[in-house]
This record gives sequence, C-alpha cells and structure tokens, in this order.
Amino acid sequence: MNSSLFTLILIFAGLSAIQLIYYIIGKVQPDKDYTPLGSRIKTWWGMLLIFCLATLFNPIVSLLSLMVLSFFALKEYFSMIRTKKADRRLFLWAYLSIPLQFYWIYIEWYGMFIVFIPVYVFLLLPLPRLINKGTGGFLRSVSSTQWGLMLMVFGLSHLAYFQFATPQYGAELVLFLVVLTQLNDVVHFLASLYFGKRKIVPTSNPHLTWEGFACAFVVTTGVSYLIYPYLTPLTPTFGFLSGMLISLSGFFGSLTVSVLKRDLLIGDNDKFDALKMSYLSRVDSLTYTSPVFFHVIRYFFDFM
Repeated sequence: MNSSLFTLILIFAGLSAIQLIYYIIGKVQPDKDYTPLGSRIKTWWGMLLIFCLATLFNPIVSLLSLMVLSFFALKEYFSMIRTKKADRRLFLWAYLSIPLQFYWIYIEWYGMFIVFIPVYVFLLLPLPRLINKGTGGFLRSVSSTQWGLMLMVFGLSHLAYFQFATPQYGAELVLFLVVLTQLNDVVHFLASLYFGKRKIVPTSNPHLTWEGFACAFVVTTGVSYLIYPYLTPLTPTFGFLSGMLISLSGFFGSLTVSVLKRDLLIGDNDKFDALKMSYLSRVDSLTYTSPVFFHVIRYFFDFM
C-alpha cells in the first residue's frame, strides 16, 4: 500500500506539471490547436481517479467505473449512427450486454468473458431487429451495433479484468498500459503538429502523420523500458517489447476509430467536430491496446 500510494503521489505531481505546461503553451501559442492534447489530459485525470479507487479501495469500484465509461462510449458511438425506429430495441439489447460482460469479470469466468460478445451477442443481436421490423437497413444497423460492442465494451472491459486476473499486479499493469497508450497518442499529436508532413489519413484525422507515428513509436518504447521495473513484473525483453506493442496497437485503434467516425458522419461536419471532445476520442486507442496487451501478457506469463 505504501508503494502504491507513493506511485499515486508521483503520478499526481506529474499530471499537475503537465496540466500547468498545457495551460502555459495555450497562452503563449494561441494560434495552435491543442484541443486533442487537452482531451488526453482529462482522460489521464479520469484514469488516475479509477486507479486510485482500485488501489486504495476495492477493484469492484474500478470495475463499476469502467462499466460506466463503456456505457458512455457506446452511447456516443450510437449517436453517430443514422438510426430508424426499428433500431431502438436493438440498442437496448446492446446496452443490456454491458452489465453482463462486466458480471463475467466479477465472477472471474474467463471463458464466458472472452466469447460472450464475439460469439453469443453476435448470434443473438439480430433477433430484435428481425422480429416484425422488416429487412430495410438490417445489415448496416446490426453490423454497426456489433462493431460498437466489440470496441467500446469488449475492448475496454479488458481494463477491468486485469485486476481480477492478477490482484497482485493488476492495478499497476493497468496504469502501465494507460500511461503508455496516452503517451503514445500525445507524442504522435505533438510531433505531427510541429514537424509532421506526410498525413496518413488526411480525410479522417489530419493529426496522424508518419513522422508522428515514428516519434511516438520510439518514445513509447523507450519509456516502457524505463518504467516497466516499477509497475510490472515483466522481464526486460517484454518491458521493451510492450512499448512497441502498445504503440502499434494504439496507432491502429486511433486510426480505426477516426475512419469509423468519418464514415458514419459523412455530410455532418458539425457533429463530427463536436465528437472530437467526446469519450470516444479519448479512449479510441485503449479499445485496441487493452485487449492486445492483456492477451499477450496472459499467454506468456503465469501470473495472469
């Protein structure tokens, strides 16, 4: 507990310094748009709160917090979909799957946790859309809903399972994962802002450039190797490889959600701009890094 408390104090001090720097550069350079960076900093504070609840109180509190986060992320995702009246029951079933998914975590039923949304929800989800609702728009509504469940519920729920799969190291592994994921996003954004030239997907996210990706990959890998002895029981090799893995998966997560938002909101630029400050924009990378990091660690290490 003393070690965890000391870690929390250090993180709080670091976040306070970053918040101050963000405020200063916003005043000094008002011509540059640092909005995505501000969103990431808010995410860090939120994750710090969840980490405090899990470390100082009870993992169940953290589980409930992450369940609420999944709900709001899924709700914002559904707000982007052009819906029909026939889709309301479909969305209701999707929302009801959230507490069930987190219940499997609570009772530590890994087998059901890992197949519930990809298999059972996938098979049963079309039913409320089929019964007396016609076939118009069936494929788009059902497949879009399943995509949202996979990213916002299945992907993010892995953050909660860490602390039940390994109570001794779970909270620290979550912190390690979140710090590196958010660091990767911020470095990618700043490097792209200052010297990024070649945009990866300019039509959906102008902040993603190849120069930013390269800088983020190097920085995230280096920081991972520096901090893994303090937050994880990983070996030096995996401490190094974890940074590479998180950087790559975070990049693909951010890229995928950016393209997904643009595809769903074609012709609705006002709504697209509003969603830049949403939960979805803050957890996009975590939807990929959480399951990838979880399953790699579970496969190679006995403590999971």
